[in-house]
Amino acid sequence: MWNEKKQNPPADRGQAVGIIIFILGLGTLLPWNFFITASQYFNGRLTQPNVTSNGTSGVTTKNYNYDSWMALLSQLPLLMFTLLNSFLYQLVKERLRVAFSLITIFFLFCLTAALVQVEMKPDTFFSVTMATIWFINMCGAVLQGSLFGVVGLFPPRYSTLFMSGQGLAGTFAAVAMLCSILSNAGATSDALGYFITPCVATLVTLFCYLLLPHLEFARFYLNRSQCNKQETSKEILSAGWSPSSSSSSSGPDKDMEASGKFIDAEESQERLSVFAVFKKIWLMALCVTCIFAVTLAVFPVITVRVKTVYEGNAAWEKVFTCVCCFIVFNVMDLAGRSAPSLVQWPSKESLVFPAAVLSRVIFIPLLMVCNIHNSKLTVIFSHDSIFVTFMALFSFSNGYLASLCMAYAPQLVRSKDIETAGSLMTFFLVLGLAVGASLSFPLGYLVLPTDTQTAA
Repeated sequence: MWNEKKQNPPADRGQAVGIIIFILGLGTLLPWNFFITASQYFNGRLTQPNVTSNGTSGVTTKNYNYDSWMALLSQLPLLMFTLLNSFLYQLVKERLRVAFSLITIFFLFCLTAALVQVEMKPDTFFSVTMATIWFINMCGAVLQGSLFGVVGLFPPRYSTLFMSGQGLAGTFAAVAMLCSILSNAGATSDALGYFITPCVATLVTLFCYLLLPHLEFARFYLNRSQCNKQETSKEILSAGWSPSSSSSSSGPDKDMEASGKFIDAEESQERLSVFAVFKKIWLMALCVTCIFAVTLAVFPVITVRVKTVYEGNAAWEKVFTCVCCFIVFNVMDLAGRSAPSLVQWPSKESLVFPAAVLSRVIFIPLLMVCNIHNSKLTVIFSHDSIFVTFMALFSFSNGYLASLCMAYAPQLVRSKDIETAGSLMTFFLVLGLAVGASLSFPLGYLVLPTDTQTAA
């Protein structure tokens, strides 16, 4: 009997399933993080030597605005295909969606690694890179939505492991970049080694996904949903229920109502509409949109342009952006995401909560007046320690407040509407990322002129 199995699930031997789900979470956000962390490499490739307009030899750098376009072309397909995946799951099997997405991501990373060795005109390189970013994030959106559905079949602890894997994806990419820089193998070899890393990681993710159904513990939970559906159908049929008898107050319907089964069926039909659920969680939805809009507005387009004040220290200059921008951001963001498990303040009813969310807007001007060379704005905070402090507070508040939003929203609706609330919050989270990516364009132009000339 299935009920007996349900009472005695097999053990997760060696925490194998937990490790696999953690790796799957890591794999879903690797594409985004590897492209965002490689900002210096891509901006370097887009620097075009030329002769200046007055005939003197020099370097004219066309402002391709890589960081802003990368953020926008990452979030638009994420937004579109997160919605599309809600329809795809009914038409395309989950295994096919996940396998196809991972294989496509693998080949696109291989292409990116191969292009490290190929000389290309900046315009061509920019176009190929943007197309790669679009398609790789398109597959990433389908992959993430599909794996969220799979992980949802397991106990809540495994969802936490999946989210932890996602949280570490940024740190993983930043550490990979730091290791490639410290290897001192040369700029080309550094970039090649950096992009080979996600190729290997994607293959490991695919292997882990294919291995998952072969583990006894995973099979138990993956098959349970289908078995429950089959047993429910058998119970309804054995009770003699039919649509024509639903108006009767006696017989099988009455027995089912007494056992609670008929009431559950009615309750499932009484779920609130999407708009009605939104009316209950609108504040949290707007808050999570604001949080990520502020974050993507300046990270990475503004933050990667900040330079160290110690210009004579070549070794520190080489790793400054990787350490002070990407590693600090990802480590503190992860700390912020973990903090709500210890303390949750302000409360969801407090007006301090939306005030705290809105207060993050102050980070936009603060980061814009850090030590950015050739900036149109006056540099006020030049020292490295001030920039690191701003980045730490900026990233910690991002992770902490976003986690509170995602935790508070389900508490504002009935249990039967939690799934709808979760879907809405995910949509507004991605919407915030897209809005922030759009805002990064005008903010980027405020900091630097369109074209920067450096005389030879």
